[in-house]
Parts: sequence; C-alpha cells; structure tokens
Amino acid sequence: MSEDNAAAESVESAEPESSPPAGTREDGQAHSQAQFGDLQDDSIPNADDVNLDVILDVSVTLALEVGRSKMSIRELLQLAQGSVVELDRLANEPMDVLVNGTLVAHGEIVVVNESFGIRLTDVVSPAERVKKLNG
Repeated sequence: MSEDNAAAESVESAEPESSPPAGTREDGQAHSQAQFGDLQDDSIPNADDVNLDVILDVSVTLALEVGRSKMSIRELLQLAQGSVVELDRLANEPMDVLVNGTLVAHGEIVVVNESFGIRLTDVVSPAERVKKLNG
C-alpha cells in the first residue's frame, strides 16, 4: 500500500473526537464553576474620599470666547487687514469663560494693570457642567 493510501485510510478510520462530559476537562479530571460575588459600583467615591490635593497643580487652559461666526472658505480667503467679521453675540452680552473647552462661567471684560481681565458674573454649577458633558 502506498503512503498516500495509508494516510487516506487512517483519516477515514479515525473516529470523530467527542467533547468531554460537562464538568470535566479533556484529561478527565473534574472542574468546578467559577463563583462571583455581587457586583458593586465602587467607581464613584464619596465626597469625603476625594483627595483634590493630587490635582491642584495640574495646568488647565482658561479662555474667553467673545463670539463665533461661520463663513465659507471663499469668504475666509477674502479676509484682509481691516476686514470686519460680525460675531453671533451682542456687544452687551457676557462673554463665555471656558476651561479646557468646557463652559464654566460668564463674565465681562475689565482692565487690570493695563491688561485685559474678566469679572465673573455667573458661574455654571457643577451639575450643569456634568449635564453638558453627558449630553
């Protein structure tokens, strides 16, 4: 018998492998089901557990947004020195104060030692900030 025929016969005569009975491994030894405790949401610490000292020196970017405007690329390319762009905010409206892009307050521009500053007129509550992040 040639080697090819012998290989073909051994494949045909091989019995299909069956899976081990439930609760046993392939080597015949028994195993048990994993036990899990109740799941709890420990990811939200209590206010008493929060240690803000670890983040007090983290730098953030505070920005003042005067207003916004939408325009086409064509209009943008036509801007030159002296061009005036109308913004979506009235002159007497408070400005938005953003920290890392998130609205945290509104305020008005003031001058402090020959530099611009902002006087906060309204601070957004933490609950409102969280709502805006989630929505």
